[in-house]
Amino acid sequence: MKLAERFRVEGRRALVTGAGRGLGKAFALALAEAGADVAAVDVDAETAATTAEEVRALGRRAVAIQADLRRREESERMVAEVVSAWNGLDIGVNNAGVSLPIKEAFEVTEKEWDWLIDLNLKGTFFCAQAEARAMKERGYGKIINVASICGYAVWPEPQAVYSVSKAGILHLTRCLAAEWIKRGIRVNSISPGVTRTPELFEQVIPVFLGGAPIERIAEVEDLQGAVLYLASAASDFMVGQDLVIDGGYTLM
Repeated sequence: MKLAERFRVEGRRALVTGAGRGLGKAFALALAEAGADVAAVDVDAETAATTAEEVRALGRRAVAIQADLRRREESERMVAEVVSAWNGLDIGVNNAGVSLPIKEAFEVTEKEWDWLIDLNLKGTFFCAQAEARAMKERGYGKIINVASICGYAVWPEPQAVYSVSKAGILHLTRCLAAEWIKRGIRVNSISPGVTRTPELFEQVIPVFLGGAPIERIAEVEDLQGAVLYLASAASDFMVGQDLVIDGGYTLM
């Protein structure tokens, strides 16, 4: 197979969580452009449907799924809908996540802790579990978790709970990768730096630019190549690794 062809995902069946906007939407469209059929999953049914329409406009099949991924049964239903529609699943991109407004750890409530951890960490685990169950019989699949540079570095502005959730995703990725490679399932992750999305808290931009050697924040297009690489055959020898795409922030 020629090198360029190894980056194609022609005919693969993918799902992307948090696909209604921001990074998730960019990931869904990148996979569709490279040949995959894509299920756009989001807690907001309207934005999921919009992304699905854009996938169809690229000539690929699409389904829109509304799901609250804080609950395990929703992860299982999500995967079951994809398998029912397309008779299988090849790629799972676990992007759905939330963050609290920047606040000191003293001020974080139990309700806020549960709200964030239930989606970012518990949700990622149960999405990956449901995806892997659909992939294991075929003996091949790609699972891509979205972490963050906050999982590596203590952010100058207080974001303790978010950072802990993303550090958990990094180690969860390693643990699942070591266990599931025996089933042919590759699990890896991506850690973006500060990226321009609708959810971005603007006050983190000068903090990032003050520490990064690059002189801009990321755009969603800067992350699309990473998810395509991890979803494709080009990364078949990559197991349990994290791609840090942060403009050099964690170097400094």
